[in-house]
Amino acid sequence: MQKYIFITGGVVSSIGKGIAAASIGALLETRGVKIRLTKMDPYINVDPGTMSPFQHGEVFVTDDGAETDLDLGHYQRFTKAPINRSNSFTTGQIYDTVITKERRGDFLGGTVQVIPHITDQIKQNILIASEGADVSIVEIGGTVGDIESLPFLEAIRQFANDIGKGNALFIHVTLVPFIKAASELKTKPTQHSVKELRSLGIQPNFLICRAENPMSSDIKEKIALFCNLSKDHVFESIDVDNVYRMPIIYNQQGLDSAIVKCLGLETAEPVLDPWLSIISSLEKPKHKIRIGLIGKYTEVKDSYRSVFEALIHGGIPLSCHVEIISIDAEKITLDSQESYLKDLQGIVIPGGFGDRGIEGKINTISYAREHKIPILGLCLGMQLMTIEFARNVLGLKDATSQEFDSHTLHPIIHLMENQHAVKYKGGSMRLGQYACHLAQNTLAHTVYGKDIVWERHRHRYEFNNDYRDQFEKHGLKVSGESPDGHLVEIVEWKDHPFFLGCQFHPELKSRPTEPHPLFEYFIKSALQWSLRGESNS
Repeated sequence: MQKYIFITGGVVSSIGKGIAAASIGALLETRGVKIRLTKMDPYINVDPGTMSPFQHGEVFVTDDGAETDLDLGHYQRFTKAPINRSNSFTTGQIYDTVITKERRGDFLGGTVQVIPHITDQIKQNILIASEGADVSIVEIGGTVGDIESLPFLEAIRQFANDIGKGNALFIHVTLVPFIKAASELKTKPTQHSVKELRSLGIQPNFLICRAENPMSSDIKEKIALFCNLSKDHVFESIDVDNVYRMPIIYNQQGLDSAIVKCLGLETAEPVLDPWLSIISSLEKPKHKIRIGLIGKYTEVKDSYRSVFEALIHGGIPLSCHVEIISIDAEKITLDSQESYLKDLQGIVIPGGFGDRGIEGKINTISYAREHKIPILGLCLGMQLMTIEFARNVLGLKDATSQEFDSHTLHPIIHLMENQHAVKYKGGSMRLGQYACHLAQNTLAHTVYGKDIVWERHRHRYEFNNDYRDQFEKHGLKVSGESPDGHLVEIVEWKDHPFFLGCQFHPELKSRPTEPHPLFEYFIKSALQWSLRGESNS
């Protein structure tokens, strides 16, 4: 019988449900259990594709082109579970599906209600998302007590009853704040959160308590007493600098053993060597470099979460600690670029939309090109690398993208042909995995060691092939393109340690156990740049 783990959160948002779900998935995989992970979000947006990164962090794109919650990125980085559009759904999607059925006449004239129609659809989606798994881990977004979450909580309550006792368990992630004035941890928020959950008919089997300081045995006993569960089912999640320690931390507390026992699973003992190796590399590095991430959403770290993690992954095989310096692109002018960029060993220009901060990014690219600092451009970053080259090498001073100026005389970047008829912004970009053909005798081919690679995309604009010959004549080579040769995927400049831009998002495929080759090679180039600088000093 397939088993299910439902993970809810209480007290505050961003409490770490996604990392908890991913870590539990990782631990079960080390025991040989086949898992699936799913995120249910209670907002009414159909997906996060049109939401600001300031509100919701990055949008994680799957191979099949779904724009999803950033927690799916955690799932992919921690586990090998297949991730596709069925593993992320929202209130908006659920209601859209049910209303479409009603308009089609599927309900035979009946009154459509939250119970049973909305909850039935949620349960159906859970079943679809869980296909092929021994254990399906389902995370419910939001916080217990939010009105938006109620249909999802009711659905998982029903679901557990439907599949029978012993086949589902509930894990509640909650907050145990430390009050400095009293110099103690407070359990009352957790008590109230669990009380709210129990009032909805859900008794958590386990609690994961997020806390700044370790919890004493007395604190755990108090929480267990008031929340109606045994003390050995109360686990703690202490703040850590390295999230990849969490599977080991949970294992040391016996969380995976307790889950296996509660679900009646027969598994092998966990094989933790890969995780221990990752931790050792990250916490005892031989080298250290500083990488500047030049963006416009730098106030919210989750806006570039996958880029941050991919950079860290790139340093693991090299035993290199990657210190990432987030720099607001709007602050980088021709006069200030030296002060912001001179101490960096590498620079990343991430993706984004809109014209804010564009000139600062172009100033950064110019500095990196002229001073031979390794630089990697991602999606919009690649486009800006071509615009900078057009302005400062080809002499096309007003070169830009049609995204920023629809009337420019030199549209180095223009709207993709199939985007001209698009009326709705949501889900209409070039999304998901596409093939990229790599040219022989190029840096890109050296990095990948293959002729064809598959990468994930999320963009509307592309390089204008009218300028391609002119670019290549002056040294900026197209080293990756779509198999039909119509779309430019990778550009590089050979007269540089590492000057490469890609139209796709390689960060979306990186794992700590399998760093993406572009990031690994970029970090290697930055490390060589750093060591060369040390030898010259």
